[in-house]
Amino acid sequence: MLTYDRHIAHLDMDQFFISVERLRNSRLNNKPILIGGSNDRGIVAACSEEAQKFGIHVAMPMRIAQRLCKHATIVRADFEEYSKQSKLITEIIKEAVPLVEKSSIDEFYVDLTGMDKFFGCVKFTKELKNKIYQHSGLVSSYGLASNKVVSKVAANQVTPNGQLEIPFGNEKLFLAPLSVVKLPGVGKETAFKLIDMGVETISSLSDIPPEMLCDVVGKSGNELWRRANGIDESPVVPFQEQKSIATEFTFQQDTIDMNILLAQLAAMTQTLAFQLRQQNKVTGCVVLKLRYSDGDTHTVQRSIAYCNTDHVLLNVAKELFRKLFTRRLLVRLLGIRFTNLIPGTYQIDLFQDSQETIKLYQAIDSIKKQFGETLLGRSIALPIRRQSGYKKT
Repeated sequence: MLTYDRHIAHLDMDQFFISVERLRNSRLNNKPILIGGSNDRGIVAACSEEAQKFGIHVAMPMRIAQRLCKHATIVRADFEEYSKQSKLITEIIKEAVPLVEKSSIDEFYVDLTGMDKFFGCVKFTKELKNKIYQHSGLVSSYGLASNKVVSKVAANQVTPNGQLEIPFGNEKLFLAPLSVVKLPGVGKETAFKLIDMGVETISSLSDIPPEMLCDVVGKSGNELWRRANGIDESPVVPFQEQKSIATEFTFQQDTIDMNILLAQLAAMTQTLAFQLRQQNKVTGCVVLKLRYSDGDTHTVQRSIAYCNTDHVLLNVAKELFRKLFTRRLLVRLLGIRFTNLIPGTYQIDLFQDSQETIKLYQAIDSIKKQFGETLLGRSIALPIRRQSGYKKT
């Protein structure tokens, strides 16, 4: 059973994308930087503190950001390099501590419970922070507390290049004066509801009965109340890097019907893309598998710019299919696999797309989560819904 008196550190790499770019090009130091697409439809995926002073923020249309800061340097995101640096930091942490959870490409939870008897958790975490800088050249901040929620809030409070310990028993006292928007789990919509009620601080939030919170924000009200009171028993989950995500489909009756083949390919692609987005991951390689009726099996793959969107992945999948389907024989099996997975979200993988595209995917995913994945889909996949006699393998 978990106890409250744990020692959990939250390590956050300060302005990770910006820091990596400056590590590669020192001429970017102390200058306003915008990472994202430079065309009219591009958005800001990351921005330096110098750029933020002009009112620029993540997900802002790039054309507006350029108007606010005309002398800003625009850099196209390099996810392969960011992933490489993230893996280096992960290995540094894994070598030093017994239990680490990688919550995103640049954030880590470390369970140091029990180590206070030997090294002292504050000293150990500070040394780990210095070790990361010595081996990677990247600066981080950390919060040390008895649980994940408080340690994350603490780390956010001292960014950049800071460190903060919240002693056991002081969790609620630390959180009390902070704005409700600082509490993990409070999104924009929830924040608007709470502030509209006059609940602006975490202290005020912690005084609301859980039952009333559930009436206001839904079933998450109980968990929100616990967090506002500094209570969080969630464990640090050991990090295991997922290498790939895949699915295959075997036809009960072999087919050469292009409508059916492309429809099945579209259905599988959009299913895997949705799973990637749910896991906050992006893929850098698409692998297609095709088996003919005589058992002859072929695969082909292509490296791509990291993404997790249906329309991009489907275009790649169709091109690979046309490259594979050359014998004009009946097809028995289709398979698709996404590899080279890294943590990623809308803000970092859709930097070339418009805000409307981002909102569209967010709306689609919200509907799928509520009512099932099959409720919405691309029209190309419709023939599959009308067919019978197929099975997934």
